[in-house]
Amino acid sequence: MTQEPFLLPGPAQTMSQGIAALRTLLPGQVVLPADPEWQASRMAWSVGVDQQPVAVVDVRTAADVVAVVRLARSIGVSVTAQPVGHGATTALNGAILLRTSGLDELMIDPVRRVARLGAGVRWGALLNAAEEHSLVGLVGSSNDPSVVGLCLGGGLSWFGRAFGLSANDVLAVEAVNADGDAVRVTADGDPDLFWALRGGGGEFAIVTAIELALHAAAELTGGRLLWPIAHAGAVLERFLEITQDAPDNFSIWANLLQFPPLPEVPDPLRGGSFVSVDVTCLGPVDEVQRLLAPMRTLPTPLLDSVGPVSIGQIDTIAAEPTDPMPSRHMSLLLRRFDLDAAAALVEAVGIDSGSMLTSVQLRHLGGALARSVDGGGAVDVVEEPFQILGLGVPVTPQADIAIQADLARLKTAMARYSSGRTSFNFLHPGENRIKAHTPQTLARLRAIKAQRDPHGVIRGNFPLTARPAGEQSADQ
Repeated sequence: MTQEPFLLPGPAQTMSQGIAALRTLLPGQVVLPADPEWQASRMAWSVGVDQQPVAVVDVRTAADVVAVVRLARSIGVSVTAQPVGHGATTALNGAILLRTSGLDELMIDPVRRVARLGAGVRWGALLNAAEEHSLVGLVGSSNDPSVVGLCLGGGLSWFGRAFGLSANDVLAVEAVNADGDAVRVTADGDPDLFWALRGGGGEFAIVTAIELALHAAAELTGGRLLWPIAHAGAVLERFLEITQDAPDNFSIWANLLQFPPLPEVPDPLRGGSFVSVDVTCLGPVDEVQRLLAPMRTLPTPLLDSVGPVSIGQIDTIAAEPTDPMPSRHMSLLLRRFDLDAAAALVEAVGIDSGSMLTSVQLRHLGGALARSVDGGGAVDVVEEPFQILGLGVPVTPQADIAIQADLARLKTAMARYSSGRTSFNFLHPGENRIKAHTPQTLARLRAIKAQRDPHGVIRGNFPLTARPAGEQSADQ
């Protein structure tokens, strides 16, 4: 959506004059719509999202952020931050977009097991640095997104079953608030804002840096097993068997995959459909092989990469693309997933479905994710034991129509097993954030937003409003 500009007492200058003044404020760091590089600068990683900010600013210090927020406030324009754009939406239309990739400070205290990092630091950089000390952070399936972006939305990690949500590892936040003041936010100093920033999204302040707890990872095993799609039912049956007694240090995800018929895709994957399981374990290879024993009763997999894996290469397991691309996705948290659900899934998107979805991923959650912690953030616990995510790549308008139909069919097939909720990090553009929060959490987030930023100076991907949660026009 495009948010109307607000009006605050300030200098007698028009909005356009104020936007133009950004160039004087931060010379060489501002791109405006008339500039030749505008189209490239405004694009998000998710290139299918046509975001239309009024200016793009490459911030390099917290002082830069302070300057932009204060100017924006004076002329009635919102400010939003985007280091990469994996979770982009059109909610930032009409706002000043801050590119925070230049906030790349990264330091690790191996004794305290704490990292201090800027808002532009991506997971790959953090993990490579942490690996030198046999430490790991609660990364998601890819090393490409920013650490701050994942934590602001809660964060479902490969290691979530062992340690919980990524957001709950945040120890302190440095940010610029809606008044344009640089602040340090901690549980003791500002408990309400600290709570909201850990799972409530980027709606409350522009984060410039965080301090993040790390975890010991002396031994890490991971990899993928892959078979032709015809084995999907049998693989899902064994997946369920394994999840019944899986230890918390072990994560397993099942995937239904379709690879495009492109030259860069190697044989025998090119143009084919497959079922796979991806695993990680904070433990030895022998333990993982024991846990995977039910899978070993299946025909020999086409691919078996299970073995020791370095912390910095954890993203090679899921092997998600890192180049910008268009995408459509759908995600649901599931109260249960059983053999009936597996059959419904295969019927909806399996071998005879005609589905054009590139990936349908079923994650086993539970463990520490399901246990509330003292002092947790706005996303504190995930009670559902499974999550399903469907993804398609609409390379043509016709493909886009088909993919939307496939996602709708997947959603219908899983509806009876779903809680109706989804993870904040997996909300799709235009989706209502009420699906990611309890009514109590949403009410508290709205109250904090109304108190700290009543004029909407700071804008996130899924803006909060003061409207009742039942109104579907809210929080789009």
